Amino acid sequence: MRIYSTRHGETDYNSRDIILGTTDLPLNRTGMNQAAALAEEIARIGGIDLIISSPMQRAMMTSTLISVRCNLQIITDERLREWDYGSYEGKTRYAEGFAEGKTEFGVKMGGSGESLLALAHRVYSALDDIIRKYGDRTVLIVSHGGVCRVIETYFNDMTTESFSNWFMGNCQLIAYDITGGNYENRS
Repeated sequence: MRIYSTRHGETDYNSRDIILGTTDLPLNRTGMNQAAALAEEIARIGGIDLIISSPMQRAMMTSTLISVRCNLQIITDERLREWDYGSYEGKTRYAEGFAEGKTEFGVKMGGSGESLLALAHRVYSALDDIIRKYGDRTVLIVSHGGVCRVIETYFNDMTTESFSNWFMGNCQLIAYDITGGNYENRS
């Protein structure tokens, strides 16, 4: 089995380095162009059987552009929605305490958001189900930066430092090959 993972195209918040978690924003013009270019890359690669997407608007817009270009079914999974950043939502990415919050695994982000442990639990359960249900297929997961970071930890060990510094660009594509429980990152 091969799983491809991508982050949605750019939004206005992304372009301004504003923290975007639960706010449901659309792609901006750049994001639409990124998603269209990704759709072309997916068409060139070929072999993808199915898209599993976050239901959030920015991920669905990205998924839809790929789906139309490549004639792929989209299944939404609520567990792939972005991390709830609590009071950090809508603040600059450089807000005091935000970077450190990514290393406090058992603490709710921004006081009222979601802990990393809760995020990892829902993303890992989604991945377990995807592998179980679609193990004989090639799947594209369209989600968000925080979710992509957790997906990376599912397949590859990461230190706390590497986790907090890991970044997935808009419409960047990473492939994970799964063979007999072994994972290989083909980014």
